[in-house]
Amino acid sequence: VQLQASGGGLVQAGGSLRLSCAASGRTFSSYAMGWFRQAPGEEREFVAAISWNGDYTAYSDSVKGRFTISRVNAKNTVDLQMNSLKPEDTAVYYCALDRDTRFTTSEDEFDYWGQGTQVTVSS
Repeated sequence: VQLQASGGGLVQAGGSLRLSCAASGRTFSSYAMGWFRQAPGEEREFVAAISWNGDYTAYSDSVKGRFTISRVNAKNTVDLQMNSLKPEDTAVYYCALDRDTRFTTSEDEFDYWGQGTQVTVSS
């Protein structure tokens, strides 16, 4: 499985960005997906996750109400819509896939990771 993240960029505080992650492989629809981020000098942290069929989602407290995760299994994509962005959202964002469970928020459960896309929010 290969994951390709895109959509990052530079945006002013209060703005929006939409990240997309394209996955290879025939059984994408069976896997839980997630987004994580890592700011400079910080550990990677959970942002959002979605179950294999999209019925369940979860968000970190810091992005709840501002970010929305979604997936289109027919296109093998998972997106992260980010609204009301804040400077503290600045980080490299990674998409991840868990091949063993249908829904998880645990970083340790995810088996495959994309290369990351930079999001920079200016104040």
